[in-house]
Amino acid sequence: MEGMMRVCIVLVGILSLLSIEAYEVGLTFLDSAVAQGAVCLDGSAPAYHMDKGFGAGIDNWLVFFEGGGWCNNVTNCLARRDTRLGSSKQMLTTEVFSGMFHNKPRYNPDFYDWNRIKVRYCDGASFTGDVEEVDPKTNLHFRGARIFQAVIEDLLEKGMKNAKNAMLAGCSAGGLTSILQCDNFRSLLPATTKVKCLSDAGFFINAKTIIGTSQIEDFYADVVKTHGSAKVLSPACTSKMSPGLCFFPQNMVQYIETPIFLINAAYDTWQVKNILAPGVADQKGTWRECKLDITKCSSAQLDILQGYRQEFLQALTGFDNSPSRGMFINSCYSHCQTGTQETWLRNDSPLLSNTTIAKAVGDWYYERGTFQKIEDCQYPCDKTCHNRVFE
Repeated sequence: MEGMMRVCIVLVGILSLLSIEAYEVGLTFLDSAVAQGAVCLDGSAPAYHMDKGFGAGIDNWLVFFEGGGWCNNVTNCLARRDTRLGSSKQMLTTEVFSGMFHNKPRYNPDFYDWNRIKVRYCDGASFTGDVEEVDPKTNLHFRGARIFQAVIEDLLEKGMKNAKNAMLAGCSAGGLTSILQCDNFRSLLPATTKVKCLSDAGFFINAKTIIGTSQIEDFYADVVKTHGSAKVLSPACTSKMSPGLCFFPQNMVQYIETPIFLINAAYDTWQVKNILAPGVADQKGTWRECKLDITKCSSAQLDILQGYRQEFLQALTGFDNSPSRGMFINSCYSHCQTGTQETWLRNDSPLLSNTTIAKAVGDWYYERGTFQKIEDCQYPCDKTCHNRVFE
């Protein structure tokens, strides 16, 4: 009985710790956007979660776009349409806010009192699509760019038009949004607002698979074509190469004028699973265990992963050519590190130059110092990593 009591006390302690490190925020449906055709894949209204700013942060805004991959053709988009990634009708009505979204200075010292908004992802093309026609057979709406515009306009009405500071951010496919829409976001805010962009795990590279095929390049070309994304992409880039190639950050970050910060693991779990060793390139499943848990990789597989890291770092060449740009590139096996407390700011959080992600981003945003760090050693050198293990 005493043992059971001890277990219960420990569990209560863990749960109370979790409740302190994270809390839930309700969902706001942007019904007014429907009239503008700014809708999810299924035609439903876009939605976001907002925790209002307070005190000194009342005129500061963090607008963060959710991730969730992409759909590159009608078949794939139909598979998404009736899920939370294609319909606001399927979304949970609350979202956990932690890490960069937290409202306590202990957990989020530089942004805790800002207006913190998490925009739900339901268009399948990183908020870049804009196709007027809707096929009545599928009822698919490719309108991500309109959602982006409608959300920003709504937030401007809610007070962002008076913003002193504003940051466009996102994770994964949302991290790609913050790269592709960075200068557009800057243009929609007052000239007096200090505007910067942050991409967490959004630097997807144009790499070949383990069998030498160009799967991600073909996939992105199809995404851009299906969603009509070309008109949203940088004209400076699309005048030089095909629109599909301008969906890759490595080809268009040079054209971004707004200050921007990249957070990425050099062994990004999504990229390893879906760009380097997707199922179609690993039909015998020899990479399955390795992808689920990097500690299960063979020495030959680790050699390939080291090669991928080198390719990733090569794609970053030239990104740090301005002091207004920041980087936190660690040698971890993870994906998205801003939205959870354990990787954003905690006693055991990932470190580069003895600096947490939270401090690096805060120092960069407030110009207390520059931060452009790439971990110069290979896995498993970094003992501060929270390497991902998939169940």
